[in-house]
Amino acid sequence: MTENSVNQTSNQTSARAVRAGVVVGNPKPASRTFQAAVHLAEQLTGAAPELAVDLAAFGSGLLDWSDTEVGEAVEAVRGLDLVIFASPTYKASYTGLLKVFLDRFPSNGLDGVVAVPLMLGAGPGHQLAPEVFLKPVLAELGAILPTRALYVLDSAYEDPAAYEAWLAASRSRIAASVAASKA
Repeated sequence: MTENSVNQTSNQTSARAVRAGVVVGNPKPASRTFQAAVHLAEQLTGAAPELAVDLAAFGSGLLDWSDTEVGEAVEAVRGLDLVIFASPTYKASYTGLLKVFLDRFPSNGLDGVVAVPLMLGAGPGHQLAPEVFLKPVLAELGAILPTRALYVLDSAYEDPAAYEAWLAASRSRIAASVAASKA
């Protein structure tokens, strides 16, 4: 896998450490959506994500089912304990870029993975989009979804206050779900 599409970091931590990652379906590389997903992963685990998949870097490889780099990214995501699946809001839903990547997973391909759907949008009118559109796809793939999805306004993605209420309500549920899935 190239550094442009997938970034894996090596953590010198115990075997009980949470293996977390982000998958970002924004067509713009290193986007606000990417930054928001990394921030959320850091807030949930206390460390940078072990895996960061910025789907924009895959280009047409996402449409080629024989592309080994995309296949390796799918397998890497499947091996994590916790994954933030993030997308900007496009036409009141998540991006086709993210959908094409999720289509690569087999039935129950996220079994045992705790997933957090995260979407960014321009206004509050689409705040149910991650709950109504992204979360059901992750559930269909077998992900563990212990909390409500998170929607953050584009204008507030850098503001820690935009995440505080959700984190206060969700952090312990996510930690318990990760611990149970690793048991």
